[in-house]
Amino acid sequence: MSKLYKKYLELKRTYPTTIFLFKSGIFYLALDKDAELLAEKFGFKLVNLNQEVLKCGFPVSKLQYYADLIKSYSLNFELVDLENNFTLNYDNYSNNQKVKNIINTLKELDMNNVTLKESFDLLYKLSEDAKNIING
Repeated sequence: MSKLYKKYLELKRTYPTTIFLFKSGIFYLALDKDAELLAEKFGFKLVNLNQEVLKCGFPVSKLQYYADLIKSYSLNFELVDLENNFTLNYDNYSNNQKVKNIINTLKELDMNNVTLKESFDLLYKLSEDAKNIING
């Protein structure tokens, strides 16, 4: 049994109605019953993970699109990253990405080469971004 499928079964025992999307390289994959449901709803092609288990998926770059689509069907889903050992709902994942963007903006800032106005504008923007994350 693959590590992916083993984790899927473990999660499904605890959360049987949640769809789990596993990050695998540059794709998110759904397995077994989750794959069948997504294939039915969105026309995904089902392929074999192994002889008994089906899978389907979409590119990581299309996560926002498919997250919105899955939400439009009022389906619960979680993102699973086995490589980094975490499972998140999409809102938490999205907020984490926004926080990373704020941190990267600060890391790339050249403090020796910024005007007072640029500093103020940047702080204002980062403050607004942080408020949006906190307030949803």
